[in-house]
Amino acid sequence: MSKSGNIMRLVLLQLRGSKDKTANVQNAVSKIEAAVKEHQPRLITLPECFNAPYGTKYFREYSESIPDGFTSQQLSSLAKKHQVYIVGGTIPELGENDAIYNTCTVWSPTGDLIAKHRKMHLFDIDVKGGIRFKESETLSAGNDFTTIEVDGHKIGIGICYDIRFEEMARLYRNEGCKMIIYPAAFNMTTGPLHWELLQRSRANDNQLFVVTTSPARDTNAEYVAYGHSMVVDPWAKVQQSAGDGEETVVADIDFSLVDQVRQQIPVFSQRRVDLYATEKKSK
Repeated sequence: MSKSGNIMRLVLLQLRGSKDKTANVQNAVSKIEAAVKEHQPRLITLPECFNAPYGTKYFREYSESIPDGFTSQQLSSLAKKHQVYIVGGTIPELGENDAIYNTCTVWSPTGDLIAKHRKMHLFDIDVKGGIRFKESETLSAGNDFTTIEVDGHKIGIGICYDIRFEEMARLYRNEGCKMIIYPAAFNMTTGPLHWELLQRSRANDNQLFVVTTSPARDTNAEYVAYGHSMVVDPWAKVQQSAGDGEETVVADIDFSLVDQVRQQIPVFSQRRVDLYATEKKSK
């Protein structure tokens, strides 16, 4: 749905996962079908690791090649059938030389794969009394920035832990992005502390929309996701937010707000680049 050239209807699907890949993908398919019928979105986003359990021991077992794997084919078909853009959360990707990546695919309304973002910053943390997780035990890191264009609006793609690295968001801002989408699965240690904080920080620093799509919370899972998929606007205000269960979030994104904020608080033209170099372009 596009009321004008500046307004885009976005749907975030916060999905509950399981160890059954086919059931996970079918759940995504049915939720996409329902969202299209009820809300007529232009762009739909899915959670991180929406087709598999989130865990180092599962990544290789559930990995697929892109774009000819089962999950990719389902998303391609849906995007074409409903003529929508789909940011396909992430799936474990079986890449070249048998490497495994945590990868976001983006599908156009023609069903074509228009972008593929491999998570650049691997989630290796050890919080005393909290959580220990080491993606690098099984995953390889991506090395490429990823931008897409939807109806003339440039959007950057990151994945979960990528959001902690403000330099990455800055480079997307330098490239002209008005939104960054992060499929993400924060946990019950970092979620309550940093989930909203990081999104509002990236939105405020770069004067753009930040969108996160999380799995729904499953307290019986080995990795318990925080939930609370969110849309934050360029003023760093939370525009929409989910709870912790399965939920469909609908947001009408007014891209003219980006230009308004950047004009009213012109921090990018006021930077002292004679004193600090932050304007390097991404490749």
